[in-house]
Amino acid sequence: MSSIAPTTAELHSRVAKFIPAIEWPAFSDDIDAILALKRERNAVILAHNYQAPEIYHCVADIVGDSLALARKAINVEADVIVLAGVHFMAETAKLLNPQKTVLIPDMGAGCSLADSITPQDIRLMRQRYPGVPVVTYVNTSAAVKADSDICCTSGNAKAVVESLGVPRVMMLPDEYLAQNIAAQTNVEIIAWKGHCEVHERFAPADIRELRAAHPGVIVLAHPECPPEVVAEADFAGSTAAMSDYVGREKPARVVLMTECSMSDNVAIDHPEVEFIRPCNLCPHMKRITLANIRTALEQMRHPVTIDPAVASRARLAVERMLEI
Repeated sequence: MSSIAPTTAELHSRVAKFIPAIEWPAFSDDIDAILALKRERNAVILAHNYQAPEIYHCVADIVGDSLALARKAINVEADVIVLAGVHFMAETAKLLNPQKTVLIPDMGAGCSLADSITPQDIRLMRQRYPGVPVVTYVNTSAAVKADSDICCTSGNAKAVVESLGVPRVMMLPDEYLAQNIAAQTNVEIIAWKGHCEVHERFAPADIRELRAAHPGVIVLAHPECPPEVVAEADFAGSTAAMSDYVGREKPARVVLMTECSMSDNVAIDHPEVEFIRPCNLCPHMKRITLANIRTALEQMRHPVTIDPAVASRARLAVERMLEI
């Protein structure tokens, strides 16, 4: 630790389990620069739970799942928001903060779910199912949200569906999330064929192999996983719900069936818990790095823009969700 500059020694101590001291200089210059740029720009960094520990624990001001970031974005007192996550999250932050500058460090940070559906698809679905409300997952573009009645996240999907007081809804675009919520409610749910490229790769056999190799392990699954994976798990919930479960139940040994960096970030807060890591990386989340966060703040790139006509309708769908 003596070779680590005092200015970043405390930050390194948070992530020392994942970033050895000998590697820290590769991170510390960017971290120092980002902390200074945040003050200079009056900026805050919102980071999703899937970000790498050096971002999540060292430069982020607000962290959480997509619902938490959406809620907290409303109360941000800053001129600039940097979204360390994927593009739909940056659009959501912009929808809720239209007067602020919202930056996404890499325009290529997309999402397989967001790419799986278009506004035209929703219009065709409405023709096929007239009068059936459309509940759209936040993992979608602003244009898709604009053609929806209300948004949801994996954490509040059941509450949103049941809040509408109707016998059936369309829930788009994540087919597995829709199927998992359908198993929890009497509302008939019409699903779309979108899938998360991280969560769709998990299989029940993975869980059985983990249980055989690590006796007593508690398995937590994200509801974007296939229903048969959720059925094999001990608990299913959003990334926030999984983190809360670990903090509340303190399992001796746990596995999170979700993006790998989530385990790293939760493990830092719960060193007494042993984390088994079946590693599925999100290639889009991993496009966000300390280096491009620094560049985003230095060059004020890439600002998120949304057509005002689209933004007003999309904002309404998000605000309806946040009211629940």
